Parts: sequence; C-alpha cells; structure tokens
Amino acid sequence: MMHPLSPSTVWAELVEASSFLFQRRIVRTALRQAQGNRKRVVATLVFLMLASPLLSACGLRPLYGSADSPAVQALGAVEIGDIPGRAGYLMRGALEERLGAVGAQTPRYRLEIQLDDQITGFGVRADNAVTRERRTLRARYQLVTIDRGTVLLDATAGSDAGIDVVSSEYATIAAENSALERLAELVADQIVARIAIYGQRRATQREAELEGEVGQ
Repeated sequence: MMHPLSPSTVWAELVEASSFLFQRRIVRTALRQAQGNRKRVVATLVFLMLASPLLSACGLRPLYGSADSPAVQALGAVEIGDIPGRAGYLMRGALEERLGAVGAQTPRYRLEIQLDDQITGFGVRADNAVTRERRTLRARYQLVTIDRGTVLLDATAGSDAGIDVVSSEYATIAAENSALERLAELVADQIVARIAIYGQRRATQREAELEGEVGQ
C-alpha cells in the first residue's frame, strides 16, 4: 500500500527529477553536436564517463544508476501501449529511445498514454490576423502491471512552445511540426524521469517494510 508523501519527500523527488532531466539534456546535446564525426563521438563519450564522478560530487547522480538499480529495472521492464495520431507516433519514438537506452527486459509493466495536443492562436493584429501560436502537449499516463492490470502510477506531464505565424503557410506548418517534435521529447523526458523515481521509491519502501517485519 502506498503511503502519503511528506512535503520533504516531495521536494526531494522534485530535486531528483530536475537533476535527472538536466543530465539527460547534457548528454543528448553533447552527442547531437558530435553526430557525424566518429572521433568526436568517441571523445564525447569518454569525456562524459570521466565527468560522471564530478557530477556526482555536485549532487547529480548517473542518469539511471547502475544496471541493477531499481530505476533501471523499472524502466527496462516497460512496454508502451498504443498512442494514436502524429503526436502519439512522435511520443512513442521518444519513449522507445529513452527506455531502450537502459536495455530491454521481459515486460512487467505497460505504459498507457492519452495525449491532448492543442494549438491556440494569439497576438492578433488589427486585421484579426494571428501572429503567434502556442502549441501545448499534455499527457495523462498510467503505469500498469501486465499480469493483473494494477495501476501503479497515474500522473500527468506536459509542455508548450510558442510559434511565429509567418506569411508562408508552409513555413508555419513546418514550425508547428518542429514544435510538436520538441514537445514530444520534453514530455517523454518527464514521463521517464517519473517512472525512474517511482521504481527507486518503491524499492526503498519495500526495504523499509522488510526491515519492519524483521524487527517485529
């Protein structure tokens, strides 16, 4: 049975999630800049390995922990349910990239996601022409056990991006699509971080329960 979280625990989780997302962005940006140059990719990976202790000394943990950490065990055992639409296609790709980074295991959990993708116009000129748009992507997701269908995690994630509306309809559509791609990555980062935190927290709770049973 899950117990209510204290304010200090919630704060600790927020700090951990921020650290996780910050490190993911560092790695992704570094590898993207080195893309296409084999020597630069190798050098980047070596640098990140050497920098890992420095990040830990600053209070930043490795992205997922060791191979047998609860976070890795949870992430590696997740399969993704159907997500319809263009946004769903991008979200699935972003999630598969992140979950696949920890190595595949026999699926024990299924990630079910419902997306809400909206574009809202604002910045209207005197002639009622829209000059700016905001694209918002929201995800309601559940982590469910495959064997019994038990809901382990029920949460939301989301982000938004501003878009300039220009005279070229093609350019505006291209900007809308690019915004959706970025939003899918951001929301996927949030979901993966939350699952990793859940896996770590659940393992800690189990340890506490076992210690309590032994102490009785």
